[in-house]
Amino acid sequence: MNLKITSANIRFENPADGPHNWNYRRGLLSQILNHQSLDLLGTQEGREPQLRDLEGLLKGLQLSDENRDWIDERMYPCIFFNPNTIEIHDSGDIWLSKTPNKAGSKDFDSAFPRLSTWIQATHKPSGHRFFYINCHLDHIKEETRIEQAKVLITEAIKINSELNPFIFTGDFNASPLGKVREELTKHLPNLHDPWFDFNKEEESSFHKFDGIDPSGERTRIDWLLHTNDIDCTKIELIKENSDGLYPSDHFFIHGLLDFCS
Repeated sequence: MNLKITSANIRFENPADGPHNWNYRRGLLSQILNHQSLDLLGTQEGREPQLRDLEGLLKGLQLSDENRDWIDERMYPCIFFNPNTIEIHDSGDIWLSKTPNKAGSKDFDSAFPRLSTWIQATHKPSGHRFFYINCHLDHIKEETRIEQAKVLITEAIKINSELNPFIFTGDFNASPLGKVREELTKHLPNLHDPWFDFNKEEESSFHKFDGIDPSGERTRIDWLLHTNDIDCTKIELIKENSDGLYPSDHFFIHGLLDFCS
């Protein structure tokens, strides 16, 4: 059976966004996500109050935060899961610094502390165990993102010591053709980008609430990756809007995954 998963940068609550701020789009965002009947949702950005609000809007999904130290000023990547289809065995955060177990830690000249979040879980309908990690890398310097990627993949491999099928989502703030992806593949060579496997044309996943990439570079900075013990049967960007109101300043990446027998 398919595992339905979406990665969504929800954009933090920011009054400077005016008519695009959270209060005006929260309903549309949750409506779009609820329509997918997801097993897993990985979000990026958002502080705890916004994320709790989102949890209350999502149907059938719960926030995984049992092993998290919340810090008021920090924004968190999160994993929401459907308890009817996903059983979580363990979970946690990896701070993308020289001290990955220290909440709020920052290194590598990052603009502010960045982290990833993970679960060890079972997909109940198929009985397959898997490891899922969701992340958000620095938005300014490539050198910083590369160092964060090294921490991310090194720590993830340690945690996934049983070598369970690996699912990876996030806002990487980088092209999937660049050095950040190279760094991940160096440590995990069987990591697939289904966008490439389906020979889909590269397109932008970031925009400024108008559906148009401001850089004009057609850069897909939001990725869904998986190891070769998983098949992807569908991959797409969700671009829904309501009369020009977008749910975020990112398109959401959505996939259907099958575990190989």
